[in-house]
Amino acid sequence: MKRTLTPEEITTLKAQGCSSHDWSTVFVDEKTQLKYIRDVRFSGTCTLGIFEKWFTMAGGIQKHSGVYHATLHNVTIGDNCCIENIKNYIANYDIEDDCFLENVDIILVDGMTSFGNGTEVAVLNETGGREVTIHNKLSAHEAYMVAMYRHRPQLVTRLKEMAQQYADEVSSDRGRICCHSTIVDTGYIKNLYVGPYSQIEGAGRLKNGSLMSREESPVHIGYGVIADDFIIQDGSSVSDCTTLTRCYVGQACQLGHGYSASDSLFFCNCQEENGEACAIFAGPFTVTHHKSTLLIAGMFSFMNAGSGSNQSNHMYKLGPIHQGCMERGSKTSSDSYILWPARIGAFSLVMGRHATNPDTTNMPFSYLIEKKGVTYLAPAVNLRSVGTIRDAQKWPKRDKRAKEGRLDQINFNLLSPYTIDKMVNGLRILDDLKKLSGATSDTYAYQSARITSSSLKKGETLYRMAINKFLGNSLITRLEKVEGDVSRLKPDTNEGEGDWVDLAGLIAPHTHISQMMDEIESGSLATLEAINQRLAEIHGNYYELEWAWAYRLMVEFYNLDETNVTRQQLIEIIREWKKAVIGLDEMLYEDARKEFSMTARTGFGVDAHRRKTMDADFEQVRGDFESNSFVSAVTEHIERKGALGDKWLSRLS
Repeated sequence: MKRTLTPEEITTLKAQGCSSHDWSTVFVDEKTQLKYIRDVRFSGTCTLGIFEKWFTMAGGIQKHSGVYHATLHNVTIGDNCCIENIKNYIANYDIEDDCFLENVDIILVDGMTSFGNGTEVAVLNETGGREVTIHNKLSAHEAYMVAMYRHRPQLVTRLKEMAQQYADEVSSDRGRICCHSTIVDTGYIKNLYVGPYSQIEGAGRLKNGSLMSREESPVHIGYGVIADDFIIQDGSSVSDCTTLTRCYVGQACQLGHGYSASDSLFFCNCQEENGEACAIFAGPFTVTHHKSTLLIAGMFSFMNAGSGSNQSNHMYKLGPIHQGCMERGSKTSSDSYILWPARIGAFSLVMGRHATNPDTTNMPFSYLIEKKGVTYLAPAVNLRSVGTIRDAQKWPKRDKRAKEGRLDQINFNLLSPYTIDKMVNGLRILDDLKKLSGATSDTYAYQSARITSSSLKKGETLYRMAINKFLGNSLITRLEKVEGDVSRLKPDTNEGEGDWVDLAGLIAPHTHISQMMDEIESGSLATLEAINQRLAEIHGNYYELEWAWAYRLMVEFYNLDETNVTRQQLIEIIREWKKAVIGLDEMLYEDARKEFSMTARTGFGVDAHRRKTMDADFEQVRGDFESNSFVSAVTEHIERKGALGDKWLSRLS
């Protein structure tokens, strides 16, 4: 129970260097120990808790909770806080239990604020037109709908209204520093919400933002950080002089080493260091580590940008209005360049400078290589790349989000209805190119790029292998589920049929997404929580929906009679699957062998008798080819899948 101070207590506080214009507005607990309140100026209404706890600092030094050398205006302090050396003042804040604040210039709320909620971020088009309203519950998928579905203005309006309504709900003229938070050696803090267990160390300026920290996944803000108009989700770290202006940082992101970003969205598990971002939509697992890399006006996800990568969105006509998209899993090599507008197909590699606005969305897993100013496209070759498979394996392992409360629904599958449908389209396009230009042509023109005859043939072979692998995977999974009962092979639903979309990490049938949008427009999905729950339900039903889509493709691709799929036909499909799986794995095996070639050993071995020490040095650092963990995994995968195929061939026979 809080009460006002007694005359004796006021005298004690004055003797300890404290002062107030009106002592009647200072409230304490019955157990408040006044000896831990020294050199404090009180203004407005201030409430103090008890001070019984010691804080153990780095190096072993201990500090007792209390308030020392501070000016407080309209501040509520919970139990067992330590607030020391506030150079200017703290105004209009509620500080919860067990917080530690030391060597801070100023912490204040000035008027009504929404703590970054309601800020409009001008992604993709710097001049406006695709603004996303950020808020504490924003998912990558909601942001995707707001930014990319401008052809549905009612949908965008409804989503923006919900975001603004939420911003209004959290608006206040008082700030909050939640329990167990630490703020030390920090400069200017204004209109900041600080979630539980937040750690702020040495930040320069934090203005109009929210740190959505949680006990199981705290937020860390490090030295020299300057951030204005932002939201940073739980588990994220922003440090080392990073500068953010109008940015959203999703869960478990890492931004550091002087990174600079404006008007950009970073969703879960992004890692951004050294470089610069402007008006980008960085979907999950977008990574850039190099000082010379600029990402601008683009949409990315599961992407790795090489050093010196950049894009252009300004052709000096109507301003920086051009945008581009690198679909999931794409990479750029060192010193690559893309002139927007362009669209790069999923899991593709971009090498060199490309100024011809390529669109390779129907050619996933490709290389785009520049030779003397000409873009050459090598379809499907990334399917046999060790790097592609390694990426697919590492993403789930590098998901650092807490198990509960995940905002983004992430599908990590390399082969899915989204990518396989594009391969089917790619096969048809390659076949059409042969018919149009003739099977004996040396090169083929496609979307401002050139495809050599050998690349076209390899692309057709690899796409067919990947489709066979996907369909066989889906078939065997279904057979396992129905315990080999061929009569139950047909899907339990047809809801997964039709086109699929990648909603910034969430892979789903377009019909489901469209239906959800209809409900948002009609008002039956009326809250941000309901939308996030619906997205989680769609994600949870992925494999059931995937089989409905795969079954339809299987019937068409293998020219089956849907009413009478025979065991012999299933046996043939599994044989093709087994051949494709083992064939692709053998390609990966040979690709991995290149990492152990004599050329790869060039940088090893030094000084006298280098040739004699090269192999020994290489093996000590890199190990033996056969014992390499990835090579072993490929070998085991071949054996395991071969045995699985034999099992079902035997059962169906």
